[in-house]
Amino acid sequence: MRLFRSRLIAVLAFTPLLAGCFASGGGDTGEGADGKSGARLRVALAFPPAERLSPYGADATLLSRLGVTEGLTALDANGAAAPALAQSWRQKDDKTWEFTLRDARFQDGTEVTAAAVAGALTHAVEAEPEPAALAGVDLTAKADSSSRTVTVRTAEPDPVLPLRLSSPSLAVFSEKAYGKGGRVDPVGTATGPFELTEVDGASSARLDRFDDYWGGRAQASGIDARFVADGSARANALRTGEADIAEAVPVAQAATLDQATRRDTATTRSTSLLLNSASGPFEDPGLRAAARAAVDTSALAEGVYEGHADPGAGVYGPAVTWADGKRVEPVGRAGAEDPKGTSLSLATYDNRPELPEVAQVLKQQLEKAGFKVKLTVREYSRLESDALEGKFDAVVLARNTLLDTGDPVAVLASDYTCEGDYNIAQLCNKDVDRAVAEAERTADPGKRQDAAMAAEAAVLGTDAVVPLVHQRVITGVGTSVRGVVLDPYERTLVGMGTRR
Repeated sequence: MRLFRSRLIAVLAFTPLLAGCFASGGGDTGEGADGKSGARLRVALAFPPAERLSPYGADATLLSRLGVTEGLTALDANGAAAPALAQSWRQKDDKTWEFTLRDARFQDGTEVTAAAVAGALTHAVEAEPEPAALAGVDLTAKADSSSRTVTVRTAEPDPVLPLRLSSPSLAVFSEKAYGKGGRVDPVGTATGPFELTEVDGASSARLDRFDDYWGGRAQASGIDARFVADGSARANALRTGEADIAEAVPVAQAATLDQATRRDTATTRSTSLLLNSASGPFEDPGLRAAARAAVDTSALAEGVYEGHADPGAGVYGPAVTWADGKRVEPVGRAGAEDPKGTSLSLATYDNRPELPEVAQVLKQQLEKAGFKVKLTVREYSRLESDALEGKFDAVVLARNTLLDTGDPVAVLASDYTCEGDYNIAQLCNKDVDRAVAEAERTADPGKRQDAAMAAEAAVLGTDAVVPLVHQRVITGVGTSVRGVVLDPYERTLVGMGTRR
């Protein structure tokens, strides 16, 4: 049964929060401060900088979504590696790749050279903690005698290196960006179409168009970004004309927006129920099977997400367009046992507003099946370490399966193998490890997808993960705005053609 929501009251209650916060001197006149055409865009973002805009953590996607940063490659609509700062590349042997750079400049006016790119990648390799895209990868980058080519070598064969280098956490900055102690300053040192010029802590950021961008001039003269954690306030900013774009509008606020201002995009983000398979009640595969059988994913998709999600099909959802046609039935599942009042702890976090309601509905479904459930809801930073240490029996988690590298095998290796560094399910299964290792060794893209789906079937066969829903992100877009990038990988929001 859905929790009650008072949408109108919630919207009105937050009206004062954004009043006037997008005002900017002359930016709304259709002309930038420098007299060049293109109105400034006012963007309400869901997550403020958490790590001083370091490109090596969660803030990396914030920079890429605003068009500040880019790497050697990008992801195309089909999830394949596409040219970015590298206009082409070739594989010299199974451990060595050569990337040819395009003519481009950093926002501080210096040239993008092979030495600068090699230096940027070396800084990423040496970062602590290491970027997720480099987990388990020993990488070196070297500038060739030509200023236009960079050789990247890995200690072990890495058939998806061009995909890996598309990660927002491997963005390239000019030499002046890198300071002491691993600090990276992205203000005026990146290569994207918009230059970060001013940051006001966790409140706001100002970006101006970078007119020397290699791809040409962006159509907007700049961006005034505000970090607005409350989803009601973001939706209200769009409704009242305070914002042109509001990202991640909560499901509870979707109905308050006119249909013409709502964009519903399937994403590679899936919400799953992760069951601790190493200790506690779910060490028993029969009880894991009972939990899986108790879950009604359609009730979550239609009830909690109000149709803005698809019922869980697997680790990968509809936004991974090739997955459904290659999906393999799970094998080796245990039969469901009677829970007989077994007690369990269920946890989730409230940074994503739908998750506590998902967990509440799951609690009811599991209790109906015969479990006794204690629910814990925290802020994510206060939950993560306990979840990774296996202190809960079950965790509800939203995870973008292709964000870090674009490689479908990477999430399986990190989340479901014995040595995985994000293994909340505490899964250690020799058949799963064998299937994932086989997928990691497969170089041909089509065959790698096949191997990934075979590994997915092995993971699902353990019932350590129960796919719940595949999320669609709701973006609020003003009626005068054109060219917003509705990216299923959640890496991009504002692009060259975004304007009003």
